[in-house]
Amino acid sequence: MRALRVLLPALILAPVMTALAASAPIAGFLPKLPVANMVLRNAVIATLDPLQPQVQALALRDGKIEALGSNEAIAHYVGPGTRVLDLHGAFITPGFIEGHGHLMATGQALMQLNLGAAPDWDGVVAMVKAAVAKAKPGQWILGQGWQQAKWDKAPAPNVDGLPLPAGLDAVSPHNPVLLSHASGHAIYANAAALKLAGITARTPDPVGGSIVHDAHGNPLGVLRDTAGDAVYQAYRRHLASLPAADNAARREKALQLSEQNAISKGITSFVDQGEDFATVDWLKQQAAKGLPLRLYVNIGVESIPQLEQHLAAARTIGYADNHFTVRGVGEDVSDGALGTRSAWFLKPYSDAPQITGKNVAPMATLTQIAEIAARDGFQVSIHAIGDRANREVLDMYQKIFTQDPAAHALRWRIEHAQHVTPVDLPRFAGLGVIASMQSIHACSDAPMVVARLGEQRARDESYLWHSLIESGAMVLDGTDTPVEDIDPIPVFYCGVTRAYDHGKKTFFPEQAKTRLQELRSYTWNNAYAIFEDNELGSLTPGKLADIDVFSGNLLTMPAADILRTRVLYTIIGGKVVYQRPDAEKWRAGQQFPAMPEFNHVN
Repeated sequence: MRALRVLLPALILAPVMTALAASAPIAGFLPKLPVANMVLRNAVIATLDPLQPQVQALALRDGKIEALGSNEAIAHYVGPGTRVLDLHGAFITPGFIEGHGHLMATGQALMQLNLGAAPDWDGVVAMVKAAVAKAKPGQWILGQGWQQAKWDKAPAPNVDGLPLPAGLDAVSPHNPVLLSHASGHAIYANAAALKLAGITARTPDPVGGSIVHDAHGNPLGVLRDTAGDAVYQAYRRHLASLPAADNAARREKALQLSEQNAISKGITSFVDQGEDFATVDWLKQQAAKGLPLRLYVNIGVESIPQLEQHLAAARTIGYADNHFTVRGVGEDVSDGALGTRSAWFLKPYSDAPQITGKNVAPMATLTQIAEIAARDGFQVSIHAIGDRANREVLDMYQKIFTQDPAAHALRWRIEHAQHVTPVDLPRFAGLGVIASMQSIHACSDAPMVVARLGEQRARDESYLWHSLIESGAMVLDGTDTPVEDIDPIPVFYCGVTRAYDHGKKTFFPEQAKTRLQELRSYTWNNAYAIFEDNELGSLTPGKLADIDVFSGNLLTMPAADILRTRVLYTIIGGKVVYQRPDAEKWRAGQQFPAMPEFNHVN
């Protein structure tokens, strides 16, 4: 019997070996391998493919991953026309996907005053004064990123930490000023802008918003959530009065700035959380001309009748060589933000016992939107920060899933999911609802969370990445750009350390992710969340060749060195769309300066 067992494999393999020999070149048994367009070699490659978790080299052909393996194995794919990059020990990952951002708003922010750089309100006023000196009378002055909780000193006098408008009005008496809060949930408008918007001391708070007043009942200029809509409408009227060519050039520049900013920081796909139908049509036209970045664009809801009429026709999947997809609706907001105390909670804020936050878009409206999306087979993404907002959205999703079980397959999401009660936490996994979170928000918000919510509630409810992952929920990552810089390196650092105040403090570190969990959040998980897990998210033969090359190994380096890591190359569809100027001179062990501390509060 033993002799027969030894003989059988040989008898079975003999015909196979004969066939291979007959079809193989004379020089050997292996068939001739296809020539790659590009080979990356001598690297540490984290594939996120369980069959080959780590390799040295990979070959790219016709925009896809052709093969992975050792330097020696992949050398067989090199031909006369192959571009070979020797990476000297650099770290390679699947391309990072921005899981939650605002594409056009980011480009517009890059064209505005960067108010996050101002140390205090005086600095903000000085920036506006300098801009007014260069502007024509009547020209709007725009800025983005102010946050009173981050100023070196509180303005004096102030209302709840917010400055009085005299200084801003004095430097810009004839130019309307619109300054967006870092969270995107408040603005500061000067007197000229308030006049154009028709806001006076008698203007009531709109549904889902609030107007901050001084001690005499006059509007301060700070408008929270929907209260700012009237100022934005006034600004849009101004834009409509300009020559069409000027507006077209401004829009094209915003798109270009946003895309270049993304790819320079390793972003290969961008999930845009909401553009109106006209902008979506325009973006599709730009994609037909050729875009370097892959876009997954959600429809932003302007009105229920418009959504009901036009949503189904907007569906677009894999257009322009898989560079443009529309199959989602978002970001519809159920509440505001923690920094403006408009996030919607079950219990009052610890530092403002009379406030529980706001339901910005009525839940009945959000339900209508979700029902239309389910009817047309669209994903839904709804913003929820406070614990009540998360509960209300989960309740609404559960009701629709019960009525329409097919909606389960649409991979519905909650955006931010920052504060979730222990009772509601397992519902994400149970309902199959994706937690689209941004790690950087925890480190940016950390200095104020305990003050807003109290120690116990913050510990039990806030930014519960680890608990959500352990429960089986799908957790994503991103930046909410332009709320935060789109660079994923500070996000990765925060995700695995929960450190802030230049690393001297940690925010409930038991909720940190492992390095591998963080990498998956930015790659495979984000790919799954946009229905691209068969095309993106891991380096697997046959998948699209979207790749990042980093200067350091994010999975093994000391945590303190993560902020010294830089993107050397960004590759999309097998093409190098960004190369750091000194990339070819880089060698393993080279250190870059640490990045500055993140400076926004949501």
